[in-house]
Amino acid sequence: MNSVNPYENGMPRDAANFQALSPLSFIERAASVYPQRLALINGRLRQSWGDTYSRCIRLASALAGRGIGLGDTVALLAPNGPALFEAHFGVPMCGAVLNAVNTRLDAEAVAFILQHGEARVLLVDKEFGELAQRAVAQLSSPPLIIGIDDPEYDAGLLLGELDYEALLAEGDGDYAWQLPADEWQAIALNYTSGTTGNPKGVVYHHRGAHLNALSNALCWDMQRFPVYLWTLPMFHCNGWCFPWALAAYVGTSVCLRQVRAEAIYPLLAEHGVDHFCGAPIVLNMLANAADELKALKTRPVKVLTAGAAPPAAVIEAMEALDFRVTHVYGLTETYGPSVACEWKAEWDGESPEQRARLKSRQGVRAPLLDGLMVADPDTLQPVPKDGQSIGEIFMRGNVVMKGYLKNPKATAEAFAGGWFHSGDLAVWHPDGYVEIKDRSKDIIISGGENISSIEVEDVLYRHPQILEAAVVAMPSEKWGETPCAFVTLKPGATLSAEAVIAFCQARMARFKAPGCVVFTSLPKTSTGKVQKFLLREQAKALAAGQTAA
Repeated sequence: MNSVNPYENGMPRDAANFQALSPLSFIERAASVYPQRLALINGRLRQSWGDTYSRCIRLASALAGRGIGLGDTVALLAPNGPALFEAHFGVPMCGAVLNAVNTRLDAEAVAFILQHGEARVLLVDKEFGELAQRAVAQLSSPPLIIGIDDPEYDAGLLLGELDYEALLAEGDGDYAWQLPADEWQAIALNYTSGTTGNPKGVVYHHRGAHLNALSNALCWDMQRFPVYLWTLPMFHCNGWCFPWALAAYVGTSVCLRQVRAEAIYPLLAEHGVDHFCGAPIVLNMLANAADELKALKTRPVKVLTAGAAPPAAVIEAMEALDFRVTHVYGLTETYGPSVACEWKAEWDGESPEQRARLKSRQGVRAPLLDGLMVADPDTLQPVPKDGQSIGEIFMRGNVVMKGYLKNPKATAEAFAGGWFHSGDLAVWHPDGYVEIKDRSKDIIISGGENISSIEVEDVLYRHPQILEAAVVAMPSEKWGETPCAFVTLKPGATLSAEAVIAFCQARMARFKAPGCVVFTSLPKTSTGKVQKFLLREQAKALAAGQTAA
């Protein structure tokens, strides 16, 4: 009997039958098949896929000409505009790793990210020039700075020894870029706010970016040639992989610098937008916009929402305006959304309230997530699907991160037992749908942004009149959640809530500062640990009282 497996004999893997998966292949196809189709709209700018591809090649060539290559980090501080979109292709085309930095961070956090990620180049839109200037001043070895001079923005500070267009002019349009030799190669670096101090650098690989770009488009029923409005920041998990998905589907990106209803509704009407993503706060803003703005919208628009569990009332209000909402869930570590609340036809007959409640659940695994379960975090035994038993959400598969940069201990902990530990607590319903009930870590999600309670507490402890402080999430109709600070003053000290908030705002990004301050003694266990679950109950009661008032 022949011991050689005939299915492995004489059929080697080579260039004829195997290519590394990479989203870079999407833009090459879009440009070769549909070079004249519209890729980017930015104010007065109209840019085709052929021109966009050419600019990405020149960006890759220019970076390579300045010594940037495999394993080097290229960071950007920029809004949702052409430069950041092009960087999603041009940076990895030369083998480098894209680090799109959260523009809402303070200078200290930006400096940490640039230093930890060892950014060799920093591209900065002039809107964030002063922020970049303060951050770079804290670095011992500053990166090369390239200014982005967007003609649609008149203010700001233009930094750098040259601007973005001058950098592209250095590039060769015939630069022979290559797909990665290994699809496990890093394509992007994204920082996620942790609960203990500095953020962790989440590393994406080409394979995961390729697959999750397609997975998100599939669970959204996206068709060819979508018109997509960039309400979601591209610094959020690389825009949930949608720069790459739009190349695969040959879509049109409508750029948006500031997320305001006064800007969104006219763009929906003018460009025939049919898709956008955003946190529930964006949906709430649109649902509560002026009637004259709402009247501009005359066609259905598909909406993908995540970042915090959307209130059922917000979903109901959006659907009444013919925004067709799909609720998704994920983490930075899963390339953004990897779980979707798949809609079933049998739910169509439910009341609007019940439909909204069903849609507010996190859902089931997206098409290209391999595993999802709710389980005991210690034993990894799945909890019963009874809608009552609480466990931790676990995921596994190709759309889970490569790991945490320079942090093998955290990586090993996150992957213990062969599953990614999300840290989110949920129940599993009888129909297999997951619904988050709490967070095992004290992360506060405000307007889609992660806020570390420990970071806020650290600032509060710097105040000379504060003895103790604890921060928890307070429900907010506008933001989803906001930080609520419980503060104990030193004996004889007097301090107002407004003074505490101002103190925090002066020392951190304003969105991280508490929105509510309660002066009280902190409830503690016998060992001195603050009982945050009691504080969360108080914060919920306070929020309910404010809503009732």
